[in-house]
Parts: sequence; C-alpha cells; structure tokens
Amino acid sequence: MKSLAILGSTGSIGTRTLEIVASHPGRFRIVALTAGRNLELFVSQIKQFSPRLAVVLDAVSAAKLAGLLPLQNRPEIMYGVEGLVAAATISEAEMVVAAIVGAAGLVPTAAAIMAGKDIALANKETLVTAGHIFMDLVRKHRVRLYPVDSEHSAIFQSREGHRNSDILKIILTASGGPFLNTPVASLQSVTVADALNHPNWSMGRKISIDSATMMNKGLEVIEARWLFAIPPEKIEVTIHPQSIIHSMVEYLDGCVIAQLGTPDMKAPIAYALSYPERIATGVKPLDLTECSGLTFSKPDIGRFPSLRLAYRALGDGESMPAVMNAANEIAVEMFLAGRIGFSEIPALIERVMDEHQPLKLGSIADVLEADLWSRTKIREFLKT
Repeated sequence: MKSLAILGSTGSIGTRTLEIVASHPGRFRIVALTAGRNLELFVSQIKQFSPRLAVVLDAVSAAKLAGLLPLQNRPEIMYGVEGLVAAATISEAEMVVAAIVGAAGLVPTAAAIMAGKDIALANKETLVTAGHIFMDLVRKHRVRLYPVDSEHSAIFQSREGHRNSDILKIILTASGGPFLNTPVASLQSVTVADALNHPNWSMGRKISIDSATMMNKGLEVIEARWLFAIPPEKIEVTIHPQSIIHSMVEYLDGCVIAQLGTPDMKAPIAYALSYPERIATGVKPLDLTECSGLTFSKPDIGRFPSLRLAYRALGDGESMPAVMNAANEIAVEMFLAGRIGFSEIPALIERVMDEHQPLKLGSIADVLEADLWSRTKIREFLKT
C-alpha cells in the first residue's frame, strides 16, 4: 500500500487524485491533506480518507475546521507554510502529490524532495520558476519526479525505453482553448465565463484562463525543458483542437511516438501514482473510428502572445521565468475579478518583463524575491 500526501486536495487535480484512491481500496493510503478555502469539501475528504494531518490557509480557517470535525478521530490540524511543509515531509508519506496552484507550491515541494519523497508533480510553476534548482535537488536526494500534466505524462510515456540523445524534438500539443478561431479584435471583450469555457478539459479557474491565453502551454514548454533536459530549440508547440494526442516525441530516425487518449486528467494522475504499473481509471476508452478528423496547425503568436513571452522568458533565463509567472498569476487574478480585459493579461505581463533585468538564482529564497518583485511591479501598473 502506497502512502500519499496531497498538497491541494480540494482543487481539480486533488479531487481527481482522491477519486482514483477511492476506486482502489487497499492500494493507497492518505496520510496528509492540504486545502485552500473550500472547507466544506475539505471536511468531507477528511471524513472519507482519515488523514493524520490536515492543513489549511490560516489560523481562522484552522479554528473553523476544528469546529466542523468531530473530536473523535480528528486529525492534527495545522495552517500556513509551516503546515504545508509538515504535510510535505510527513514521515509516513512515500509520495507527495504537488497539486497546489501557483508559486505557493515551491516551498513545500522543495521540502518534500529534501525529505526524500517521490513527487507526482502537477504544480508546473515549481519547474517554471526554479527549474535548475529543483532538478538539482531531485538528483541530490535521489527521488523520482513523475509528471501529472497530460502533456508531460505523454512525453514521459513516449520516452520510455529510449535515449535522450536520440530525440530530435518534443512536440507539445495544445487545444487552442475557447478562442482558437475568435477574431483577435474581439478578444478584448470576451467575458470570464467565455474564457472558462474550455472545449475539451474540465480544469480549475486559473489553469482554464491560462489555457485560453495559451500561457499554460508556455509554462509547459519551460517545464519540459527542465523535466526532460531538452534545450528550448527542441521543444515545439502544435495546435491540436481535438486533444486526443496529448504530446509526441520525434526521434532521429524519423519516427514519432505519440500518446493518445480520451481527455481526462485521471489517466496521467493514475500513471504517476502507480508507475511503472497501470491501474484502471474509469476513463472512457478511446474509439479510433471516431477520431478520423484529427487536425494540426502552428500556433498564431499574434493571437496568443503569452506563448511568445514564455519562450522569451526561457531564453532570458535566471529570474525572468519567475517574474513572468508571478505577473501572470496577478493578471489572471485581476481578469477573474473583472478589473482588466482578457487582452490586457499578456500586455501587463510583457510590461513587467520589460522592466526586469534577469538576476542569477541560487536558492528558493532568490526565486521568492523575484516573485515578490514581479507582484509588486504589476500591482503598481494596475494602480495607474
């Protein structure tokens, strides 16, 4: 039985992970859960899976959670960064599912690696903002890092049994989101509901907006660079609206290996949890006779400037990806709050990047400093 700690259990990845755990009794055990503000869902998860440790955002939430749980069999309750680190390093856990959205996942994920835990990584910002630092930690502490993103899981599977030196390029597929065919001039007036309406995937609010701007794909490019030790010039993005081929690897001999499947995050989550085995997920089987209309095209950078910004950040290196990521988090937050228009998201990010001189990153503290600088700068721009 594999013991798991889930960082971000009430989010879209966390809830699906628990669905897989529930469908395989006797195979997995939950020892720690952490959540954001959805205490109602968190209480039901605690009652169902009986973790030893439960972590929330702050002291107020911790007190409220304690009041919602019966005294008998109540888990230890902690909060804040200290609580997240405790969950990430809890002694019983063999694997930590890093599913916290955004830069908030950096510190607990690093702590988990240093504690010798294998990582099922759904928090792409970890490698985006501090790729070389985290991969150095992975090597130093001899842990395994399993990708949960559908695209990176596809690459991981397509590389199995092959040498990195034989790879010609990695091809990340992108659906193009809800605005693939929307006139560029109309993007400024799209609503939050429009942007959240992804045609293929059911995801959280932040990642849905990132998909609509294609910043999500840009973040995946940076993540792939570190996860697979592939230079940026060997990472290509292809628009594939049907989301059936989740990504591909092209080899020197001209062969392309792809991973296909019905769009459902349970499949890559289950593969990360059970590797090298495969377990049943309940995902609808792929019927190839219904997939005759698969199409591919190059991304329109004019329509999706966020993808260009991600490649620029990767090229600039050092602190620039962390700055870009933080600016994106705030810009998306402001769009969801109705304070800026959709097209202003990449415009604000670029303005922050233009103001930044990349700084060398030697530690997680350096990454957090660059992150704070970016958040401060974009808020200054928003005031004006």
